[in-house]
Amino acid sequence: MAIDALQSFQGLFLLFAFLFGITVGSFCNVCIGRWPSGESVIKPRSRCPKCMNAIAWYDNIPLVSWLILGAKCRHCAQPISVVYPVVEALTGLLFTLTFWRFGFSAATPVYMLFCASMVIVTFQDLADWTIPNEITFPGIPFGVLLALAGTAWGEASGLRVTDVTDSLLGVLLGGGILFLLDRITVYLLKKPGMGFGDVKLLAMVGAFLGWQGALGTLVIASFIGSFAGIAVILYFKLRGETTDGNDGKEKQDQEGGDPEENITLQGHYLPFGPYLAVGALIFMFVGPELIDYYFSFLEPSGGIVLMNDLTDFGF
Repeated sequence: MAIDALQSFQGLFLLFAFLFGITVGSFCNVCIGRWPSGESVIKPRSRCPKCMNAIAWYDNIPLVSWLILGAKCRHCAQPISVVYPVVEALTGLLFTLTFWRFGFSAATPVYMLFCASMVIVTFQDLADWTIPNEITFPGIPFGVLLALAGTAWGEASGLRVTDVTDSLLGVLLGGGILFLLDRITVYLLKKPGMGFGDVKLLAMVGAFLGWQGALGTLVIASFIGSFAGIAVILYFKLRGETTDGNDGKEKQDQEGGDPEENITLQGHYLPFGPYLAVGALIFMFVGPELIDYYFSFLEPSGGIVLMNDLTDFGF
């Protein structure tokens, strides 16, 4: 009865979810900016990365302050990167979608935290080519513990995984697949494969979303990454530049040593962490439904089943 009464205020709660999300997104920006250099995210207070002046509270309101200041620091008038409001807005949107999808359930705060983690992973990997251990190391056992709690809560929790065995298999399968691919790539091609950060990230995804989530995330990420890679190749071809990595090979020949240690990643690869993060979020929101839709097409009445499911899901 209490849940039914709250449903009438769903629009207000969606607004609260967005406001909470952009606030968390502001903290995500701090993590993205400080973790790569080993700085604390608690102290000192927020400051301009160019002039190092502390930012007053009224200049640190998510989204609003960036617009009011005209995307410039009040002290040094240097531009403030558009990445800051993008991270805040994206986190707010993801929090809103999470509440809309999972409602008043234990899964909502859990997956809001998961969304914030994926935002940090995405933007830190794009900027610094690293996936923060501060996310993956605690994330793996936390996901397993949530699955253990899910066995007691049951389906009413809204969690994607309510079986600790499923979570543990997700960790082993998610981390194991990428680790094996990395070792095979290094051995056969003398180039780094996925990177150990990606291994830990997919293991964490498996802890939260189970073995199906780990596989589904990898499949979705691979599709998105393939399209992105093709787009990058076409872009460089149109510019008349090469992406075959010869510059990196020449540098390796000059430096000598172990080929695995002398590879210029930026000359050969796109960071895979963002694609894994996007794949994980897609699976978190609609993964089981996508699996059901896929198998429904294998049935003679698959099209009818699909249309009925889409109608029930709100489309």
